[in-house]
Amino acid sequence: MDMRKKVGLRDRYRLMTRGLGWEPTYQPMDKVYPYYQFEGIKIHDWEAWEDPFRLTMDAYWKYQAEKERKLYAIIDAFSQHNGHLNISDARYVNALKLFLQGITPSEYNAARGFNHLGRQLPGVGQRVAAQMQAIDEIRHAQTQIHTVSHYNRFFNGFHNTQKMYDRAWYLSVPKSYFEDALTAGPFEFLTAISFSFEYVLTNLIFMPFMSGAAYNGDMATVTFGFSAQSDEARHMTLGLEVIKFMAEQDPANVPIIQKWIDKWFWRGYRLLVLVALMMDYMLPKRVMSWSEAWEMYFERAGGALFEDLERYGFRMPKYADVSLKEKDRYSHEAWSALYGYGAATGLHSWMPSESEMAWLSEKYPESFDRLYRPRFEFWRERQQQGKRFYNQSLPMLCQVCQVPTWFTEPDDPTEICYRSTEYKGNRYHFCSDGCCDIFKDEPEKYVQAWLPTHQVFQGNCGGASIPEVLDWYGVINGRDNLDYEGSEDQRNWEKWKSADGQAA
Repeated sequence: MDMRKKVGLRDRYRLMTRGLGWEPTYQPMDKVYPYYQFEGIKIHDWEAWEDPFRLTMDAYWKYQAEKERKLYAIIDAFSQHNGHLNISDARYVNALKLFLQGITPSEYNAARGFNHLGRQLPGVGQRVAAQMQAIDEIRHAQTQIHTVSHYNRFFNGFHNTQKMYDRAWYLSVPKSYFEDALTAGPFEFLTAISFSFEYVLTNLIFMPFMSGAAYNGDMATVTFGFSAQSDEARHMTLGLEVIKFMAEQDPANVPIIQKWIDKWFWRGYRLLVLVALMMDYMLPKRVMSWSEAWEMYFERAGGALFEDLERYGFRMPKYADVSLKEKDRYSHEAWSALYGYGAATGLHSWMPSESEMAWLSEKYPESFDRLYRPRFEFWRERQQQGKRFYNQSLPMLCQVCQVPTWFTEPDDPTEICYRSTEYKGNRYHFCSDGCCDIFKDEPEKYVQAWLPTHQVFQGNCGGASIPEVLDWYGVINGRDNLDYEGSEDQRNWEKWKSADGQAA
């Protein structure tokens, strides 16, 4: 063979994926790959799946290295020119805190899962794609930490994010999502992360967040977002192709996958409450409302997706209709609760200004003025009287999604939605029918859930008082938490901007 002959893209991909695999000879397949059969998914031909990008590892490294050079040049320039002074307002930084506390460690958990897939899937093409995605996820976590590290020099709340992720009550929402997926089988993990999270829901994280960062003057965050977005395109394609691949392999796979889609849509939707908070309340300059984003990225794009998947036998996820009923109150209910529990978090909260409430009224004409403006105005009045309310306890968490049970009934926004069931003599509590159904399907898994507030009451989290628990969380009481008004972050920001104006 003439080695000087140029190899085509298809052949190069085949040589660098299928060509690197081998059939085991002294151990049977079920012992080499012990996890791929127990979920009941039937795969008859692993070779039928092919990465549409046909990306090989040598091309991957070259492509990523070029992105790294551009990204870190911008991060360095941002730091050298005190880019933090160009953001719209210091309140915006709390959106970055929530991102770094909740999303960045989850990127690392995703890497753990894809590393596991790279070892456990018998298909060589799937293993290579999983290994590259594992590297992507590690890179995303690193670039996010490096980008936001500049803010850690000037603002509170960034110093202990991994400990907070492992311990804080409100961060158990993303942590439990990814650990639920990590402890599933390989095909359910792919459905949870690659399809439900990466394909169906990821645009609701990265697109509004990066647009919001740009609109609020945070160009370093915009850059790491766009640097990750090309990776996300590959991840989304992997998710969709894997779903189709499993459905085409055997019709018996379809009902199993549909059950996972139902579960992980609902779990992902509950996780996205963090994004709803950011979009409607944490951005001083808002791009769009949570309701508008949900309509754009799920109702339209998701609706078109599931219309396409009907030919495989799939339908819209169960309880998708509940998300449509909740979209006009999702963020308001969550912000109300976060404001009340502001003493027990690692970020600041506040009441929206009059102009911000006018924006919320415009975006939510059917719900905001009727249900939420009166309570916000009352709380703001109390705060101005020096009676800012802080709940001195922690909220009850849903046994499955671990979001506090603060949402209302789908058809009645004046009544808290609460479900419960008994299992082996114990009663378990849920925020919704969706989470209650998930528990009933896999009770032995969810009875093991580590619920932070339950652990506090059992004496496992540093003590019985909020200051003791905050110390265990790694939160500096009085600096990282409480109201933005009067905080050290606010005082520093006003001092910097005053000096900046004098210099100008």
